[in-house]
Amino acid sequence: MARSTTQFRCSACGATAGRWLGRCPKCGEFSTLVEQAAPTATPGLRANARGTAPTRPARPVSEIATGGPTRRLPTGIGEVDRVLGGGLVAGQVCLCSGPPGSGKSTLLLAVADSVARRTGRPVLYVSGEESVEQIALRAERIGANSPQLLLADDTDLGAVLGHVEAAGSGDEPVALVIVDSVQTIASADVEGRAGGVTQTMEVAQVLTRVAKSRGIPMFLVGQVTKDSTVAGPRALEHIVDTTLSLDGEKHSSLRVLRTVKNRFGSLEVAAFEQTDRGLAEVLDPSNLFREHRATPVPGTCVTVTMEGQRALSAEIQALVASSNNPNPRRAVSGLDSARAAMLIAVSEREAKLRLHDRDVFLATVAGMRISDPATDLAVCLAVVSAAFDQPVPIDLVAIGEVALSGDVRPVPMLAERTAEAARVGFSRLLVPPGTRKRIDTGKVAATLVEVGSLGDAINALRRAGLTSIR
Repeated sequence: MARSTTQFRCSACGATAGRWLGRCPKCGEFSTLVEQAAPTATPGLRANARGTAPTRPARPVSEIATGGPTRRLPTGIGEVDRVLGGGLVAGQVCLCSGPPGSGKSTLLLAVADSVARRTGRPVLYVSGEESVEQIALRAERIGANSPQLLLADDTDLGAVLGHVEAAGSGDEPVALVIVDSVQTIASADVEGRAGGVTQTMEVAQVLTRVAKSRGIPMFLVGQVTKDSTVAGPRALEHIVDTTLSLDGEKHSSLRVLRTVKNRFGSLEVAAFEQTDRGLAEVLDPSNLFREHRATPVPGTCVTVTMEGQRALSAEIQALVASSNNPNPRRAVSGLDSARAAMLIAVSEREAKLRLHDRDVFLATVAGMRISDPATDLAVCLAVVSAAFDQPVPIDLVAIGEVALSGDVRPVPMLAERTAEAARVGFSRLLVPPGTRKRIDTGKVAATLVEVGSLGDAINALRRAGLTSIR
């Protein structure tokens, strides 16, 4: 039987099938399978093994002039500059993603206006989702009215490149380009619909090549899937220099901007508050992620987590309630559910709790997402506090990773964590053993209590007479 010389390829996700199907078995899209010639199997290398003359010969690294420290273009918005590592680098391509309504377009429009005012050079904002009249309405609302801010609405890649060339003056290119969004732009030279794998990769590669060849900083807005991941191929995140994620609860005005990847800086986090005038900077986010109360409440414990190089205090809340259900609930919000289940089990054993007939709920404040193992000790103490209905002291912070054995293990960046806890006013810190040797205790205006296990942490509270936990 002769082997088929054709195959059917999905224009949306790139999956292949041996015959035509009405629905792609991988992505579920309808009528996207297109017939094409099947690749022929060639033994050995398909490409020519002989090299060609390079356009730019390789040079010794010592001869390549960098001009000293990296020159950056500040955006004028301090929290945006923080996550970028101090500002934009010439030719830097940033991918900014987030769920619908999180404020991506509003934030980048404010960035565009700020850069245009600071540099006095044209800044180009191209949208494939909205008309220029709709963008102008948002610009009026947030006060983005710089005469150097240029708006365009196009979905053709060639037209977008034409706007980039037309916006520049002579040999000086535009100061910044923003494309909203990369999944809405398509190239006439490539088959497939806009937003498909082939089109998204082609558009991203071309725009990246233009940005780097001309030294133009560029923001690409990325749509996300229902799993909050960037829509399209994973390779899209590898092409760009920086990946930013703007998240926030649907019913909260708080927005958190995180650096997922940054070739020109460390991973950082910034907070914004959504207002009628756009996204306002929150300069001290530690106050947002914990409750401010005069008296302690059972089931709460404060910890310090690291978001990149930034230390943030956060409150862990727990509720333990009686249950008639044969399978008690274990509900978690803002924490890793698998790790939370492990910590509940460790707390049950170390504190001699009986939770087999009780529901346990764990949550963070203000919708903060925490994956830092250094918050384990606070989670365990919050569960123990809720189970005994006895509060943890209001001036106490717990820092440390808890193992299955109940041991409290050291965590990275203890100096930054303890300094942040002391800065926001906490006077007693439960920390892993050996902390005093690893940090300069003279710079921490708080009492450090080293605990080697969860049992030691509970006993330390008992000995100090700070709680009536049995």
